[in-house]
Amino acid sequence: MNIEQAVAEIGNVEEVPGLPMAWWWSPMSSFVFSLAVDVDGRWAYQMNSLDVHDEGLSRAVLAFAREHQLGRGPDARPLAVVPGFSYGAYRFDAVAAASPSVHGYHHGRNAALNEVVSAVFPAYQCEFRGDENLEEAVLRFKRMLRPTIVSRPPVPYLRMRYENTRTGGGSVGPSRGFTTHDVLERELRLLEGAPGSFVEFENSRGEVWNVEWNGSWLVNDTPQDGPPSEDWAASALGCP
Repeated sequence: MNIEQAVAEIGNVEEVPGLPMAWWWSPMSSFVFSLAVDVDGRWAYQMNSLDVHDEGLSRAVLAFAREHQLGRGPDARPLAVVPGFSYGAYRFDAVAAASPSVHGYHHGRNAALNEVVSAVFPAYQCEFRGDENLEEAVLRFKRMLRPTIVSRPPVPYLRMRYENTRTGGGSVGPSRGFTTHDVLERELRLLEGAPGSFVEFENSRGEVWNVEWNGSWLVNDTPQDGPPSEDWAASALGCP
């Protein structure tokens, strides 16, 4: 697979200033795609930006991904993450990669190219546990993380199950499912005045909290003076 030739055939491709063997192109006004080839020419790293394209950030992400060979090869996990990244005033502390079977960036246009590209993006360590399977990775990458938005806040790894006796709301089945921080905060607020209700959630480190209200607050069976605060929930999820 000649990656450089395949990229050239896309058309209207320009070199990324300051980064050898890297190019960018814009298929439409709101999108900018940037790609860097690995040193041996057999793998590539691609970052897509929507609405806002920061050339310096994109160049830094591609260089970091290439240095760490992030997500390279058929044995890579569906989602891979390497901490230790920083750039400018951004709060990102890692770079993540989605495998070809997750991102599908060139699916339907160049299947061979698609299979040798990692979709890389600036990220937060708290967004990943490291053992996501293919189905979970597709859900996180395509519906939750918004990897093309460089101004995005953290989307913490959060799995939750809950039941509320007052509202009648609750999750289905005994397993914790992926959800978002705002859903967690809402259900924690709704616990008060609903005896027998609970919220159980898990973060990226595999830590689990069970919050109940039975006339008083309990967190992992330990009595609390008051309801869990938003700061407590953010801290429990480990996101900056």
